[in-house]
Amino acid sequence: MTPQTLTPLVPRFLLAPPGVYRPQHDTRLLARALDREFMNSATRVLELGTGSGALALEAARRGARVTAVDISRRAVLTARLNALIARRRVKVRHGDLTGAVAGQSYDLVISNPPYVPSPEARPPRKGAARAWEAGHDGRVLVDRICDAAPAVLRPAGVLLVVHSGLCGVDATLDRLAGAGMAVAVTDRAMVPFGPVLRSRLPWLRRMGLLGEELEEELVVIRAEHS
Repeated sequence: MTPQTLTPLVPRFLLAPPGVYRPQHDTRLLARALDREFMNSATRVLELGTGSGALALEAARRGARVTAVDISRRAVLTARLNALIARRRVKVRHGDLTGAVAGQSYDLVISNPPYVPSPEARPPRKGAARAWEAGHDGRVLVDRICDAAPAVLRPAGVLLVVHSGLCGVDATLDRLAGAGMAVAVTDRAMVPFGPVLRSRLPWLRRMGLLGEELEEELVVIRAEHS
């Protein structure tokens, strides 16, 4: 699969105050994958870790019934304000992943979770870094989403999740396949290292997570419920 050149597919004007993840390359890559999924007014979409709400708004623009969740109260307020400004109907809930929507089911679950490997074993509980820090292997949130999403998906429902190749593409594929889902990498893109990765290049290389490359691979994994 040839890595893609990313073009904007998210709203141009979004509030993203300090402490709320601003749409970046991974957001745009996931938006392109989302754009290929069938949606209409009956489609129920759940976004886990909505941040500014950019992807939730894209699904709402397509006519879907959208619920967005974030553990950050600042992100919840930001997503609500962005939905109000965009005049899109999005339910935004405060909570920890699918725990915020107990008893609900969805046709499509999307997520751009924290996935950056960190020298710290546990992600921070507050502050801007909570949007990207994900433990030594970058999988603290990715694994939880892989385990939780199948339980809230309807039959033939789809999970779309984006993350870095640094945190283990095969591990995500194997975990979702083990849950009985049909999985594939649908999108790839090579992007320049951002300031966080640049700041910890020596650590990443010592840990064997990175060689001499100067770009990061992003992937979108699509998993379909049987």
